[in-house]
Amino acid sequence: MKYKNLALALGLVVFSAVILLVSCKRINDYTQLGGDLIPEVDGINTFDTIIDIQAFNDTFTIAADTGLSTYNNTHYVGRIDNDPLFGRTDAQIALELKPSAYRWTFSNRPDSLHIDSVVLVLSTVETYGDTIIPQTFSVYELADTLALAKRYKYRDGPRAKGALLGSRLTDLRSLNDSVKVYKDTTSNQLRIRLDDAFGARLLGYDTTTANGRQAAYLNDSTFRSYVKGFLVESSGGNGLVGVNLAGANTKLAIYYKNDRNDAPVASWDTTVAYFTFNVNSGVGYAQSIVRDYGGTQLAANSDGINGTPDADLYLQNSPGSYAYLKIPGLVGLTNRVVHRAEIMVDQVWSGIEDSLFTAVNMYVDAWDPSVSKFQTVPYDVTFDASGNANLSTFGVVPYFIADPSGSGHTIKQWRFNMTRYVQNTVNGTITPTDLRLSMPFYYVENYRSSPGATPLLATVGVNAAPGKGRVRVHGTGNGALPGANPQRIRLRIVYSKI
Repeated sequence: MKYKNLALALGLVVFSAVILLVSCKRINDYTQLGGDLIPEVDGINTFDTIIDIQAFNDTFTIAADTGLSTYNNTHYVGRIDNDPLFGRTDAQIALELKPSAYRWTFSNRPDSLHIDSVVLVLSTVETYGDTIIPQTFSVYELADTLALAKRYKYRDGPRAKGALLGSRLTDLRSLNDSVKVYKDTTSNQLRIRLDDAFGARLLGYDTTTANGRQAAYLNDSTFRSYVKGFLVESSGGNGLVGVNLAGANTKLAIYYKNDRNDAPVASWDTTVAYFTFNVNSGVGYAQSIVRDYGGTQLAANSDGINGTPDADLYLQNSPGSYAYLKIPGLVGLTNRVVHRAEIMVDQVWSGIEDSLFTAVNMYVDAWDPSVSKFQTVPYDVTFDASGNANLSTFGVVPYFIADPSGSGHTIKQWRFNMTRYVQNTVNGTITPTDLRLSMPFYYVENYRSSPGATPLLATVGVNAAPGKGRVRVHGTGNGALPGANPQRIRLRIVYSKI
């Protein structure tokens, strides 16, 4: 009897385990669709359908791409001269570095100081692209003073440059190496030695005009008239270097010696002074990113919404490109209970360059014809009390899947949760409009809590910074022929009939 009860108990355990495994598998299958638990598609009570999407490549105009740089996001400097799909990128940084206080003085008397060296140091946080090819980083004085407390557009282009102060050929792979210099042993530095004459000029400035000196260190406005700031650019590379402007390593290091009553050179004392990116005292800065799509596949296929639907879509972070999306099949779709609706976007594996020029977060927004502007997707993009959008559950972050085309590579797939948008479309609450697929730094766009509500401006931060990130994804089936490619951009709906 005991054995019989034991067998029964073991049977129940095994049966429960099987049920649990099957249930977990079923839950995993459907949570992979985007995070919501939805009924199993059985063809009797629950169905699914694929609706084709017409997609059209386009690039942002200067008027439409008004993104502004902020000091606390990563700034990039570098050159990408050979991205097979997206052409060339030139990223430059302009910044001010200042004394910690005014009136500023170096130790000892100005006429007893001698320059040892002066080095511009940038606090590096990452590299993007091909790091094998060395780049020459050059530092110029700015020709014009940067405006304080102004966020420049990264579309504004390079700032006007004055005299060349110094250059350095750099192996990007070495930026993580520890640097051992006087009073500064650390890593993640891009160090560019500047002309000694510039350092001597800094040592020669004073706080007064006595003895014919220039009172550059009297106050901030005077200092900025003498030292307008620095422009950092690059040439001859195929990657970008991310810089933290406010990082501890971003500074102008002035190494100098004090003359001890004409003592021999070997006995002079070496010391260092730092001018820093002091956000509390007000500093100017600007990020310039210039794209050149000449001769690329993106340029050949960017004919906008009035052209032919494109088989492949080319999306690049700000300032970059996007795709219009039209979903004619949503118009007139019968009413139903929508359990899950999502736009599915699959990466096209493009070879080794995809390992170098990686993709970042992607975003979908909707055209609002009442005000002729884009808005957040009605119902599916929401904001909490702190003003943060539900971007993760909406689907901006990609999944990693095995490439269904059989390339043998892992690709990225984005799944945008459009469930409430589609449900309100089939209910007749809203009329579907064109959508926009992009990979932006951020947007400031309209948000409506309901279709009839007054639009409010909302900041939607999709990525941490501009400049970095691009991808080619599958577009409309086989060009103008929807459905020919199973990995085409598509809207999948899981639903029940009413």
